[in-house]
Parts: sequence; structure tokens; C-alpha cells
Amino acid sequence: MSIASPDLDSLSAHSARRRIWGWWAFDWASQPYFTLGLTFVFGPYFAAVATEAFMAQGLAEQVADARAQSLWSLGQTVSGVIIALCAPILGAFADNTGRRMPWIVLFSAFYVLGALGMWVLLPDGSYLMLALLAFGIGLIGAEFTTIFTNSMLPELGDDGAIGKLSGNGFAWGYLGGVLALFIMLIFFAEGESGKTFVGLDPALGLDPAMREGTRFVGPFTAIWYVVFMIPFFLWLREVPRPATHARFGAALEELWGTVKSLPKRTSLFAYLGSSMFYRDALNALYGFGGTYAVLVLNWSITQVGVFGIVGAITAALATWIGGKLDARLGPKPVIIGSILVLIGVCLVVVGMTRESLWGLALTEGSAVPDITFYICGALIGGAGGVLQSASRSMMCRHALAGRPTEAFGLYALSGKATAFLGPALIGITTWVTESARLGMVPLIGLFVLGLILIIWVRAEGEVRG
Repeated sequence: MSIASPDLDSLSAHSARRRIWGWWAFDWASQPYFTLGLTFVFGPYFAAVATEAFMAQGLAEQVADARAQSLWSLGQTVSGVIIALCAPILGAFADNTGRRMPWIVLFSAFYVLGALGMWVLLPDGSYLMLALLAFGIGLIGAEFTTIFTNSMLPELGDDGAIGKLSGNGFAWGYLGGVLALFIMLIFFAEGESGKTFVGLDPALGLDPAMREGTRFVGPFTAIWYVVFMIPFFLWLREVPRPATHARFGAALEELWGTVKSLPKRTSLFAYLGSSMFYRDALNALYGFGGTYAVLVLNWSITQVGVFGIVGAITAALATWIGGKLDARLGPKPVIIGSILVLIGVCLVVVGMTRESLWGLALTEGSAVPDITFYICGALIGGAGGVLQSASRSMMCRHALAGRPTEAFGLYALSGKATAFLGPALIGITTWVTESARLGMVPLIGLFVLGLILIIWVRAEGEVRG
């Protein structure tokens, strides 16, 4: 059953198509924060700088690696807790007031300011905590804008179209991310030689000795977002919806009523629980994939960037195909298949070092770990992208008519209520074992929990009305 607003039916086919392209523009504009910031450029750079800073304090390299990973996990943990506490309340309030665009503008400002703040992290470790704070602010902005834009998806098509629209949106997002990564690697991010991936000096006269090319990832991400959000604001006009209440108190009351009803809505309750665990594991895998490559395999930022390109290209292709499978089969089997692939990847990652692969000794200087991790990157990108797209589609099938933002606020809550769990478990396990590799073990358990709970999720979702 479609939950699109009747007002949308009066739009011309051209206007409706422009709304869809405007909605897709957000995925294209926002993805670089995750591709460049969280995973493949700033995250590994932060880990490398933090490790050097800890070693300068007299810690052994392996212990310094563990401390750096723990600090990176702390930043994501704090941001996740803030998002978890605020997302459902803001979502309910936005539904009550009938307005989402003002919130998108507000949190877009968070995104841009946070991205700009990445620039301050100097290679000697100066402003380490300030850079982590800035990154957290930007991450909060990116996540909150996503909640409000996701809630617009049910208005763009019926259940048969939503899976395809979601998949295509993620595909565009990953294409935008990989293009932004290409530009960073070719023109800005310098390697140990001071040259970019293709042997150029960093553009704009940026100083490689101060790692200004790599640090430019922040301003570059901010500029990218501002430019490519223009189509979103021009083409995606919010469908007018009547306001019910304009008080946060009323929003809290309605939200509490929805929360109390969850045990009676078995499918939604199980889905929120399932996605809470598997998305937490996936986000942690994204967040620590690049740092794992730096800390365990001793990769350079350039190698991590190539790894990111492989994963992003695979993700773009996979989410496009996954959207078609979602439209044909529904999101549930797509979600299950993606989780199984990611469990396999985690098993490979925790059993691999420079010297061995699950106990099988490798010759010195073997390329097997590098090739294996590139394959893992492709699988993480592909399966992870499809999992996110199908999850968004499944949430639309469980959203009540007239309350889509509240639904996606709860979806964000389920994804962030334990968002600290993945990074925290990695941080604790890494601290205890003093091994960045073994720190990834808890993710397997989180994926398995998500797989078990999805048994109780109805493939067609719930009746909405």
C-alpha cells in the first residue's frame, strides 16, 4: 500500500521525476563524509597521527596502535549516544509540525562546520582532540540530515518502487563518494614521498610536509556538500502536511505512545532490534576498516584510498543491482544474504596478519594479505551498500502514514542506541588483547544477533494507516 501524499499525485511526471533526482542528490552530496572522512582518508590519517603521538610518549608501537584505535572509537561512541537520544524526539517533533526542511538546513550547517574542522589536525598530533570533536559534530550533522531525508522516501513512490529508489539513491551516493575519493587521491592526498597517487604535488600549493593535502579532506568534503545540495533544495519541495502540535512535550507524548506499542507490533519490534545489531556492526566495520589496514597491514594512506575506491565502485554496482532484487523479492532476503557475506568477511579479517592467514604461514613480503583485504573491501562495499539500501526500504514498509520522520527517528535510535557498542567492544577488546586485529572479533557476534532477530520480521512489513 502506498503512503505517498495525495498532493504528490497532482504533480506532473516531470516534477515528480525532479523530486526523485533532488532526493538522490542528497546521497551524492553527503556520502563523502563517510567515504573520505570516516573510512578512507581522515580516519586512517587520524589513526596514524594518534599512533605517532602515543609512541612519542614512550608506548610500544602495538600498544600505541591500540590506544589510537580506542580513541577513534571513543569519538564515534559519543556521537552515537547523542544521535540515539535526540533522533526519535526530533523526528516526532518534525512530524507534528509538518516541517522537515528547516532541520535539514540546520544539520547541514553541522555537517559543513564539522568537515571544515578536520583541517586542524597537524601531523605532530597538535589539536588531536579538537579534530576529533569537529569530526563528531560533522558526523552528527550527517546522520541527522539523513534521518529527515530518509523520511521523504515513502512520498516518492509505492512499495513496489521504494526498493529500487532506495537502491539507486545509494548507488548514486557511492558513485559520488568514489569520484570524491579519486579527486582526493589524484590531486591532494600525499603519500610518504610527498606526492599524490599519480605522482603530482598536492594541488593549490598545499604543503606535503604539513600533510596539508590529506588535511584538505575536510574543506573538500564541506565544499562538495554545499555545491551538490543545491539540486536537493531546488527540486525537492516539501509536500505540505498539516501541523498537529508545535510543542516538544506533545512530540514526547506521541513518541512514548509509539514506543509503548512496539511489543504489540512484533515485526517492527524485531526489525528495530535486528537492525540495531547488524547496522552497529556494519558501521563499526566501515569506521575501522581503514584503521585496520593502517595498524595491522601497515598500509599507506594511498593504499587505503585505493582500497576505498574498490569498495565504493563495488558498492555502487551492488546497490543498483540490490535495488532491483529488492523490488522483485522484497528487502528481507536481500538483508539476510548481505549479513551472511559480511560475517564471512569478518572471519577472514580476524584471522589474517602480515605473516599468516588463519594459521597458514605466508612467505615474507607476501602479497596475499593485501590481495585478500582488497577482496574483503569489495565485499564490504557491495554487501554493506546493499544492506543499507534494503534496510531503508524495509523501514518504509513499517512506517505509519503521516509519521515517517518519527519512524526513521526510531530507526536511527535502533541504529544508534547501541552505536557505542560496536566501537566500544572493539576498543575494549583491542585494549585487553593489545591487538587491533583481534579487536574486530565482536562484530561477528553482532551480525549473528541481527540475523537471528530478523526471523520474526514480516517480509511485507506491517499494515500502515
